[in-house]
Amino acid sequence: MPEWTIAFIRATAVYLLVFAGARWLGKRQLAQLTLFDRITVVAIGVVAGALSLNLAGSLASALPPLVVWIGFPIALFYLSIKFKTVRDLVQGKETVLINHGKVLDDKLLEIPMSAEDLLSQLRRKKVFNFADVEFAMLEPDGELSVFLKKDKRPVTASTLELKVGHESVPQTVIMDGIMMDEPLTAMGLNRRWLHEELEKIGVAPENVFLAQVDSVGQLYVDLFDDAVHLPQPKTKELLFVNLKKAQADCELYALATKDPSAKQMYTEAAGLIAEMVVDLAPLLKR
Repeated sequence: MPEWTIAFIRATAVYLLVFAGARWLGKRQLAQLTLFDRITVVAIGVVAGALSLNLAGSLASALPPLVVWIGFPIALFYLSIKFKTVRDLVQGKETVLINHGKVLDDKLLEIPMSAEDLLSQLRRKKVFNFADVEFAMLEPDGELSVFLKKDKRPVTASTLELKVGHESVPQTVIMDGIMMDEPLTAMGLNRRWLHEELEKIGVAPENVFLAQVDSVGQLYVDLFDDAVHLPQPKTKELLFVNLKKAQADCELYALATKDPSAKQMYTEAAGLIAEMVVDLAPLLKR
């Protein structure tokens, strides 16, 4: 057999083995890998390179080391999922570095980590005063998890006790000028609705580079021609304003009329619209 054929078969076998091993090792991101994981990846690369270049003897005698470097991590990975003892041994444990705003210097010595390193990690989390931290923990992959004190946390709708509407992921309905039927159907819409919305803003479908529909049916469009600027969609804002106007009109009619039955009808209508405004405000106001 020609030498180039042997080299091709050798490289293909190593490539397929490493590819299968990488698939078995899971989908963890590079940032989630522990130090041992990174060493394993480097070792597999070195062994695979040596095998491909025929630097490690015959293929039959050189494959076992590669199988060991791929097989052992896979076995440890699944054992660590099932047994916490193995997980702690392989991946390490979390280490609490700050508790109630107090830096645990004895824990820093155990890792080891200097005070400068801790402050640097905090600055990467946009925390410049360790006293603002209620709790900080060093994860096994070296990432610092920070939990701020209650008065230092960002204000959210929950802390302000504001009612907000539920939002789902926007659906892409046009890509590269091509209408996407499946996302439209998933949102209960169709091409006719899309044509009507595009006509409202004076845009032809073939001129649209990208279009998305949010959870309340508002269309956002980007054109191929970046020089053309489209106005921001105001459908939700206009609907909210019209509802408030209808409520105000009913209240005005109720005050103006002297007919008791008409007064009652307008008053009830104003009340119903007011309830509708309260329910829809989280969806229509951003």
